[in-house]
Amino acid sequence: MSRAVVVVAAGSGTRLGIGDAKAFVPVAGEPMLTRAVRTVVTLAEPTVVVVVAPEARLDECRALVAAVAGPAVDLTAVVAGGADRHASVQAGLDALPDGIEWVGVHDAARCLTPAAQFDAVFARARETGDGVVPALPVTDTVKRVDGDVVVETVDRSALVGVQTPQVFPLARLRDAYAVAVQSETDDAGVYRAAGGTVRTVPGDADAFKITTRWDLARAEALVASRTGAAATGAAAAVPVVRVGLGVDVHAFDAASPCRVGLLDFPGEPGLSGHSDGDAVAHAVCDALLSAGGLGDIGGRFGTSEPRYAGASGDVFVHGAVELLRAAGLVPTSVTVQVIGNRPRIGARRDEMQSALAAVVGAPVAVSGTTTDGLGLTGRGEGLAAIATAVVRPV
Repeated sequence: MSRAVVVVAAGSGTRLGIGDAKAFVPVAGEPMLTRAVRTVVTLAEPTVVVVVAPEARLDECRALVAAVAGPAVDLTAVVAGGADRHASVQAGLDALPDGIEWVGVHDAARCLTPAAQFDAVFARARETGDGVVPALPVTDTVKRVDGDVVVETVDRSALVGVQTPQVFPLARLRDAYAVAVQSETDDAGVYRAAGGTVRTVPGDADAFKITTRWDLARAEALVASRTGAAATGAAAAVPVVRVGLGVDVHAFDAASPCRVGLLDFPGEPGLSGHSDGDAVAHAVCDALLSAGGLGDIGGRFGTSEPRYAGASGDVFVHGAVELLRAAGLVPTSVTVQVIGNRPRIGARRDEMQSALAAVVGAPVAVSGTTTDGLGLTGRGEGLAAIATAVVRPV
């Protein structure tokens, strides 16, 4: 066997804001890493696979890779990543067995990359003997700026956006990494800095990198469209996603600590309730249960159960997610509208979204509004929240 793919899956996913290592974040119920590895192990030409994973999650990653690799499990290995992408790729290259001539380096976050792209890049590399990367033309107008001032328009005709896998002769890529004096943003940069030639082949729009919550939503939509297109006959009538609505309202209680959207707001009056009164978390819980046809928070957790006295909102959100999972469903996105005069959530919106997303396991979007003095929220008597959740079968 003369070729291999190093799947880089050690990134933290900070910009994604899900609160998990990015490669383990699900896309339509399956971790990105599962989708990426499945594509490689099912390529027509047998390919050795090395996965570079976070050191703290090696056992979990090995189990995941073994589950997806099946009969090809003997051709796979999982190793710990380094302090940055450069070090992680080096660790993956060092783990490759003898006899490998060509290696592709692939980002797990490009988990929807089609198999044809792998074959095209490897074929061109063997044909030319050079490094080869998939690339797409830059379609937006590109400006060079100084601060917020536009300096000039850059000619985009000579620009491309590159993807993965990026394929190279293994021995020469190892040498390039060994002599690199600085980290590059991709493997082609390392290879070219060492004097190697890098060529391009046409990329694929589906091979985009999931970096932000918008990217994740795009990936979910793409999987949904593929699933819908594949459905025929009676199966075509089965909805790909299910939507639920949750609403919660709590009165203010100055004697209670203020907790909204899983965040503490010191100095603000709290919300009354048997638990912590977190109207946002409770609305999210109800929306998730509603989407799954699983009842509501009162029916599932009770309104006066002693074990939930003072319980944090994440207990109920996590419980709803587990009930969905038991029903064969997973969340894909949640949106929440917070209605009230206080506390002000604008400055902490990103923090709240991340905290909720970490429990839901999917992107959460939060917005806030007031009622211009109307109703109980307008009079400052309490806080309301309306949440919408989208779930799909595992």
